[in-house]
Amino acid sequence: MGEDGTVVDAPEDDLSRSLLAAKVAAPRLRTGTVSRGDLIESARSSGKRVVGVTAPAGYGKTTFLSEWAEADDRPVAWVSLDRFDDDPANLLYAIASAFVSVAPEEDELLADMRGFGVSILGRAAPRLASAFRSRADPFVFFVDDLHEVTSPDCHDALGMVMSAVPDRSQFVAASRYEQPHLPRMRASGEVLEIGVDDLALDADGARQIFSTADVELTPDLADSLTERTEGWPVGLYLAATIARANSDQPLTISGDDRYVADYLYRESLARQPDDVQAFLRRTSVLDQLSGSLCDAVLGGSSAQVHLRDLEAANQFLVPLDRRRGWYRYHALYREFLAGELRRIEPDLIPKLHLRAADWYEANALSEIAVDHILHTDERDRCVQLVVALYLPTYQRGQVPLVQRWLHELGDAAIEEDPPLAIAAGWIALLMGDVPAVQRWAAVVNAATYHLVPADGSASFESGRAMLRAAIADEGAEQMLADARFATEAEPAWSPWRATAVALLAEAYLLVGDHDRARAAIAEAAALGPEDNADNYLMGQAALAQLAMNDGQWDEAAAHVGLALGAVHDYRMDEYPLSIRAYAAAARLAMHRGDRERAKREVTRAMRVRPGATSAIPFLAVGARLELARVHLSMGDLPGARHLLREVDDLLLERPGLGVLVEQAAALHETLALTADLGVAGASPLSPAELRVLPYLQTHLTFREIAERLYVSRNTVSSQVTAIYRKLGVSSRAEAVDQATAIGLVGH
Repeated sequence: MGEDGTVVDAPEDDLSRSLLAAKVAAPRLRTGTVSRGDLIESARSSGKRVVGVTAPAGYGKTTFLSEWAEADDRPVAWVSLDRFDDDPANLLYAIASAFVSVAPEEDELLADMRGFGVSILGRAAPRLASAFRSRADPFVFFVDDLHEVTSPDCHDALGMVMSAVPDRSQFVAASRYEQPHLPRMRASGEVLEIGVDDLALDADGARQIFSTADVELTPDLADSLTERTEGWPVGLYLAATIARANSDQPLTISGDDRYVADYLYRESLARQPDDVQAFLRRTSVLDQLSGSLCDAVLGGSSAQVHLRDLEAANQFLVPLDRRRGWYRYHALYREFLAGELRRIEPDLIPKLHLRAADWYEANALSEIAVDHILHTDERDRCVQLVVALYLPTYQRGQVPLVQRWLHELGDAAIEEDPPLAIAAGWIALLMGDVPAVQRWAAVVNAATYHLVPADGSASFESGRAMLRAAIADEGAEQMLADARFATEAEPAWSPWRATAVALLAEAYLLVGDHDRARAAIAEAAALGPEDNADNYLMGQAALAQLAMNDGQWDEAAAHVGLALGAVHDYRMDEYPLSIRAYAAAARLAMHRGDRERAKREVTRAMRVRPGATSAIPFLAVGARLELARVHLSMGDLPGARHLLREVDDLLLERPGLGVLVEQAAALHETLALTADLGVAGASPLSPAELRVLPYLQTHLTFREIAERLYVSRNTVSSQVTAIYRKLGVSSRAEAVDQATAIGLVGH
């Protein structure tokens, strides 16, 4: 029991695993289901790698997929999508979770789908596509409820994965609406499409449904009923349910709606006792149902009995696991119940969501609680919960989730709550979004707040000082003052202590106080990388650079190893903060004469370079200076000059960066002295070109790529031309191959 008496089903990890297991488990086929064996065999033997099943709700798409899954002798992967999957990171994680069930050797795949700043098209989707492509044994992958996914970014990533399905394997997706990938695949003959006409039932199917319900149906009435419902499977099923409940009355179907949904649903609901009707209506606010959760939402103790009875009575309840612990309503039935709830008890809806939120919080699933609170007017509670969650959620590499919360709360809510504005500022800063950083920094700097923030920081003033130190827009000395203030304010047990000390170390580096910088880095790194991965990474890379400056190459190698180990272990390959580690590794490799290793590390650094913006200026400038020196040592003057031009642009925005200004001036002098040595190499891809590059792996046109990036088609065209020139290729396919070979895209 929780402290408030709430029944807790399982520890957080067990409950999370149960929900994920339910998501990737194929639903059991109901007894008496009309078989689609011929349609399944036709689809299996079609030779098409992709099968699209598209029909409105109630046409038995899930049932069709379930029967296929039970009948196929190939290993089966299954994922049922929901509204939370309309995010490319969540979508790929769900697909990867299902794929691992048929490819257990891909045990690191899930970790590769998440991480700090992981690029969806640059890394995650290519990694998953590679796993699909390299699977030697054939498999079938089922995706149900694809209509829950609407964002173009999701479909771009999904298209890349689907294109990698190998021969003899199949990818089967069911949706209420036309699937965006179908027109392209239709034109190339790569897809088999199954639609309404294929799924509609005939009179024989109607008779089978009625027979299962122990209701006699004459041939004439079967023909009439099939014609009236247009073969709509759920309409026939409901008609049989109603006929069984009214066995002493003649079977009639009425109603003006061509699917007679209102009539059929109201009849099926009206036959239930009042308490069951209330149970059905009120639990429609839940995406998944368990006995404990439903009891908490309804304030009762008999939910598990209701769920078992409803399942036994075939009341559109789908079990999600074999233990009968979790269920969901048939999507169409849930929509109907939600409509009934809005019609009959609209004032109860916010209370139900709040009770659900209470249950999820008590069961350590506060992320789901946030989504329920967003359906209510309890904005203050939602804000406080997001403020409390954003740091640990970010530390788990789930930045997109925090971004979604902030988007749904809206700018007005962020502006009204100073700690939430700090959260928005940090997320913008870590994503390299300079305009957003400036906006939220202005809000934070103008705000006053006298309560203790829910994010665990010692005070609002301390949180503001840390954000201001990270932005460093008032110069090195002010950064040092802000970092000192925060370090003195945050106690040893604070979750923000490591961040404060790490920022203090960066400030000491900017003012040239290396001894104090080393001491601060050692304190920040002492916590280890588990809950401190970014600070640990930055600190180890900085220590490596300091050791190399002092000629301590063995010590530097140890720090480079620790930094790159953190990059690998915490999937920070495409995290902008990793640029410093890559630059240090490249410099070390050149010192050792390992030119090929140096090139690989430079490529990794250049790949994350677009995210290293003036949002964190000391990182953006310092790493580019280090990379420019590596390019110079490799004899690549164009590359060094290009990077130094980027440094100059950054220093125009952030001119007070202490010793980095002096280092930039010294590098200008060095390049001027070596100008007569000749030119080697070519200019690297610009940040804008690196943003376009991953889209060349997709089937998007230049116009569609431009829409994704909010630029003109001509801009994309000119950037692609530059990519071709710099990579020495002449086609899109060659550009992708070359970029993959040198490590600019892919895994």
